Amino acid sequence: MDTIKKCFEIILKGEQSDSRLAARRVRKLVYGAQGGHDKYQDIKNIINNAFEEYAAISEEWRQENFVMAVSVIYFLHGKDERPDFLFPWMFQLLQHQNGYIRHAAVRMFENEIGPLTVHLRCPEHKQSKSESDRSDEILRALYESLHGLIPFLWKTEYKKFKYIDSLPACPYKSAQMVLAQMEDSCGKEYLDRIF
Repeated sequence: MDTIKKCFEIILKGEQSDSRLAARRVRKLVYGAQGGHDKYQDIKNIINNAFEEYAAISEEWRQENFVMAVSVIYFLHGKDERPDFLFPWMFQLLQHQNGYIRHAAVRMFENEIGPLTVHLRCPEHKQSKSESDRSDEILRALYESLHGLIPFLWKTEYKKFKYIDSLPACPYKSAQMVLAQMEDSCGKEYLDRIF
């Protein structure tokens, strides 16, 4: 397990304990000096094929290991022209019954919200009008999609909870966490204007 590519091979084809260890090893390879000189190209290839690879996985424990490993490397995806290319998959993950998978999806959304909102949070940051417009378009679509998803995840027992943090672990809470991150990064006035 000395390369990210090898780790993902073990995650997808290895025994349960080996798959789990390989998923945890990915973080060490990304943030450590090891991993080989081709690790960034391997990361792009893995992320570009993540949806298809995930769709072929039948075991929930393997899905969990795969998604957790992808969430560690996701911020290196290199899709500047289409940062939202995996959002449909990530919306599926937000609704998964496994809390580890949902948490990984929340982290991936949070990793994407930061760069998309840089023009709002740091007005002095130089960004072209077309980049800002593209970010606004993606943020609007994400906000609308979250607002469309939340009613389907709502259960009446959630009414007694005042704060998102106090909600039980569930898909509704995960979607609310992404929405809260958006509201924090964009500001209420901006979201009221685009929605």
